Formats: sequence, structure tokens, C-alpha cells
Amino acid sequence: MIKEIEMRRSIRKYIDKPVENEKITEILESARLAPSGNNTQPWHYIVVKSKEMRQKIMEASHNQKWMITAPVFIICVADVKCRIKEDIAIDDNSPQDEVKRIIRDTAISTGYMLLQANNLGLGVCWVAEFTQEEIRPVLNIPSDKYVIGVITVGYPNETPKPRPRKNLKDIIHYELW
Repeated sequence: MIKEIEMRRSIRKYIDKPVENEKITEILESARLAPSGNNTQPWHYIVVKSKEMRQKIMEASHNQKWMITAPVFIICVADVKCRIKEDIAIDDNSPQDEVKRIIRDTAISTGYMLLQANNLGLGVCWVAEFTQEEIRPVLNIPSDKYVIGVITVGYPNETPKPRPRKNLKDIIHYELW
């Protein structure tokens, strides 16, 4: 598994080839199997293939033109209602601790998707350059849901070199900071 992790790259150039539905299903299945606090499974995913919708999402993501070359977008949404029963609207400044836990759980499942896509020979990039107010209306997402990322998916048309990583000894602490 470490080799898969070492080989994963953020891809921003894709060839013009559709992604098979079976591969999209496998990617989503890997996300479904991720762990979550109290097994709440707070995640939802929106699969977008139409060029018109991808264009709107790209525009809401600060017009990152490279995104449109990916034939599939998977929008990763955290569902606050899984743990918070009262009606609340969340945004980028929400202070509630439960919201942060829900976002973390959804991020874990999204990370699983990235690794599974790589395992299937696909390229992906996690895009998070948007605000909730920009992205939610495009996809008709309610205010009690939080979009954590747009994952672009496709066959890569680039092979980026590894980016530098800190040494393990520089980031590990034992017992205390």
C-alpha cells in the first residue's frame, strides 16, 4: 500500500477519454467503506459528468480552467444532520465542534477515493478553492451540508514528479510535543 501512496499525484491535465462507470462505482465504494466517528457515515457524493455542470462547478471553483479537462467531478459533501439534529446553517466560519468532526470523517472517506482512483489507473485532484456560498447553489446543496471538495477524475495526461516531503523525524513526536 505504501507504494500506491508514494505514487499518488494531483493531476491537472487529463486525456479526452470517458471514465468507465464501473471505475466510478469502485471509487465510491472505497469511500463508503471508510471509518467514521460513531459510524455516522456523514458523507454524500454528487457525480457530475455533463460538460455544462462541470463548467458551472469550475467557475464556482475560482475559474480553474484546467478542471474542465477532467471528464468526471465527484463533489464530496458532509451531512451535518447525521450528528446535529437541530436546524443549523453551516459555512466556512461555523464554530461547532461536531461540524469539524463531520468534516474530518468525510475527508477520510475522500482520501480513500483518491487512493482507489490511483489504484485503478486514474488521475485525481482534490479542489477546495471555493466558498460554500459559491458552490452550494450550483448543485442545489442545502445550507446544512458542507462541501469539502470537488474531486476531478480522469485518465492522466501528465506525470508530475514527486513533490518534496518532510522527513519523518521532522514531523513525529512521542508522548508530548
